[in-house]
Amino acid sequence: MAKERGKYDYNFDGFVEKFERSIYGSFKGEWRLKLLKEDLQHLHDASALDVWDAGCGLGQMSLWFAKAGHRVSANDISFKMLEKAKEAFAKADVEVATRKAPAQEVAASLPLQDLVLYHAVIEWTAKPLETLEVVAGRVKPGGYLSLLFFNEHALVYRNVMQGSWRLGTILENRWYGRGKRLTPPHPQSPETIHGWLASHGFEVEVQTGIRVFHDYMSKSALEETDMEELMALEYRYCRKPTYRNMGRYIHILAKRL
Repeated sequence: MAKERGKYDYNFDGFVEKFERSIYGSFKGEWRLKLLKEDLQHLHDASALDVWDAGCGLGQMSLWFAKAGHRVSANDISFKMLEKAKEAFAKADVEVATRKAPAQEVAASLPLQDLVLYHAVIEWTAKPLETLEVVAGRVKPGGYLSLLFFNEHALVYRNVMQGSWRLGTILENRWYGRGKRLTPPHPQSPETIHGWLASHGFEVEVQTGIRVFHDYMSKSALEETDMEELMALEYRYCRKPTYRNMGRYIHILAKRL
């Protein structure tokens, strides 16, 4: 499976419970949602918008926008993920148009949108920038693209700091398929994303680094750390140049000119 990862868009049907428990149900997931919502608050508070959540996962962001009265469409290639999302929508009594299909397929028939959410998907697609072009193509002039991606710089830095067999994997650009973590095959650098956005008529308005310190700290260091102090530092530096480029994930909000 590891050798095949990266050749196809990745389906997380086999990892739904893991994601619920160790990502969305953890400090990491809560922190990510907090920063994303801050970056998107002014759009959330706007009058009803057309919003597409491309690769919605468990649907947290779709739910947040739907509760505020926005017209939300959501898709995912994972049947199990989408079923969980639909359960959440039904429980909250909100309407979200859902579809089990890849974003590339959905984009072909979707009207232009005021906001497209593309969160933690690009690094799992077989052709990241080609797929981004299709997804971003659904943003109307004056609309926004909210792009969250796994940061290549963070992956390199963290693995080198851990040493051992990881150094060889970085030197040979074969960082997935080893170790216990589920590592995406196509992490992106902020420089690559900024360049792509500029060349495709987008202007970056916000950039936030998500976990700019936490993920570089050893387990023993974290055990001896006051988490409130650490998160205060995370918050202080997450949007400052240099530090924001070192987040485990990077969120960019860009406006189509």
